[in-house]
Amino acid sequence: MNPLTNFIALVARILLAYLFVQAGISKIGGIEHTVTNIANHGLPIPNVLAWCAVALEIGGGVALAAGLLARWAALALAAYTLALALIFHPYWLAAAAQADAQRAIFYNHISIVGGMLAIVAFGAGCFSLDAALRRKR
Repeated sequence: MNPLTNFIALVARILLAYLFVQAGISKIGGIEHTVTNIANHGLPIPNVLAWCAVALEIGGGVALAAGLLARWAALALAAYTLALALIFHPYWLAAAAQADAQRAIFYNHISIVGGMLAIVAFGAGCFSLDAALRRKR
């Protein structure tokens, strides 16, 4: 990659990571809402899953932003986001009044998955901890 594409990769990672980090932090303040939402969708152990979501969103988001194990972080966040889309936003099952909003959220999630897969495919770029660690070897 050239310097411009490395800079763009850095900005892309930070922008994608911000979404997850702020979502994880906001879940901490409203964890009971998250637990209830998970339980309402029929998932088991909602309390554990809520805290796992917080850990993945914050931990994965920080790792992605820093470019530390960026491909793995992006892959984990892509799988998580795809699961969220399928479980929490199946617009094809939604009532007519909610279908449009659920469709928009579903495809927003799918777009985020696309961004994560680009990082999986192309890596974090030179402005990352992954690159710094490779240079030290």
